[in-house]
Amino acid sequence: MSWRQSIGGWGGLAAVAALLLLLCAASVSLGAGQLSWTALWGGEDAERAWRLLMVSRVPRTLALLLAGMSLAVAGLIMQMLVRNRYVEPTTAGTVESATLGILVITLVAPDTPVIGKMLTATGFALAGTLLFLALLRRVPLRTPFIVPLIGLILGGVIHAATTFVAYRYDLLQSLHAWTTGDFSGVLRGRYELLWIGFGLACAAYAAADRYTVAGMGREFASNLGLNHARLTLAGLLIVSAISAVVVVTAGGIPFLGLIVPNAVSLMLGDNMRRSIPWVAALGGIFVLACDIIGRLVIHPYEIPIGTVVGVLGSILFLWLLRTRRNRLG
Repeated sequence: MSWRQSIGGWGGLAAVAALLLLLCAASVSLGAGQLSWTALWGGEDAERAWRLLMVSRVPRTLALLLAGMSLAVAGLIMQMLVRNRYVEPTTAGTVESATLGILVITLVAPDTPVIGKMLTATGFALAGTLLFLALLRRVPLRTPFIVPLIGLILGGVIHAATTFVAYRYDLLQSLHAWTTGDFSGVLRGRYELLWIGFGLACAAYAAADRYTVAGMGREFASNLGLNHARLTLAGLLIVSAISAVVVVTAGGIPFLGLIVPNAVSLMLGDNMRRSIPWVAALGGIFVLACDIIGRLVIHPYEIPIGTVVGVLGSILFLWLLRTRRNRLG
């Protein structure tokens, strides 16, 4: 049995599940306010302990888990559709476009409910992603690194325009909250939209075989009877909706959709049906671990998870880049 088969077997799944449960328990145990586990089962503080657990700690842990899983899967879908391992929502202008959408709806209709802001952000994210793909068709792609470079430039232009508008209308603080991932304010009633992202990730798993074929190119997919354009649009809509849901709920989280799918592909290959459960689980583990680190470094204060993921993600990305280069060489 090869090392890939041993990792992808039941033993590897059991280890990942155990680690995920351990991190969930640690996440629930940490946070502002003292949570006494003994008080949950009786005593004067039982009601307060249960309220703290169910209103703050459990929703935050679920939000972290759902955001990590869905964003990692979104990154995998985008990489398969664009056929480039260095693309994800934060390197394709998708997240920046979603942020612009939230700013626009905040200016035009500030009383719009959260679901309306999410739908608006989804539309802007989809438009930004389609613009990114249109630019790719008009630029000679001599190396794989040109693709994320174009996405970063597009995202920078969109972010600059968003910052200018936010400055003119005194919304820079709100813009900072949308662009920096932070789960410290997540409470019951303020994270439930993330279940939509999880449902979309499950929908991607149901169509995993089709996206695997789509990742082999338009001609190959068309020869097998698949409507490549429709499949691409559906995949980009899933990516856009997931990105919008996370931005509306907690802000942007960089690198997640980049490093997790790359790490899984190094171990298990490019079969999406086999990879998606691992991508989702490792995405949840990575986000939970980064959030716990951010809560422990300067306890009792917190470092936003977007900052922690940005630092660790950049280091891991450089390592993955070197690993892929050594394998190709």
